[in-house]
Amino acid sequence: MFTDGASRGNPGPAGIGVVIEDENGMRLRGLHRWLGVTTNNEAEYHALIEGLRAVKDWKPDRLEVYLDSKLVVEQMNGRYRIKAPELIPLHEKAIGLLRQFPDVHVAHVDREKNRGADALANMAIDANVPRKKFGG
Repeated sequence: MFTDGASRGNPGPAGIGVVIEDENGMRLRGLHRWLGVTTNNEAEYHALIEGLRAVKDWKPDRLEVYLDSKLVVEQMNGRYRIKAPELIPLHEKAIGLLRQFPDVHVAHVDREKNRGADALANMAIDANVPRKKFGG
């Protein structure tokens, strides 16, 4: 599973994108959702939470979760403290959802390898934020 949260302005208009693939890289589901105005880190957590909710329907024996947010990956793996109070309930929710899976691994992935989820997150924003027109 690949997840991405995007925020234009931080805080700003935000959306999430999730790509769920099987072990062979076949896309099982893609989803995106508008969040409203939030920070990038909050959007990253919302993407993770939505992805975990969506993937549980497949009841995988093993789940690999990839995010391009080093902060969220390190917080989820217990290596970074959570300093921002608004992230604490999101972290707790994500941890609770992770516990539903027998074997789960959360890892950082380069932004280039997370393009599908990134495109979906931006699609959610684009569908809700009017584009500025340039010129006459």
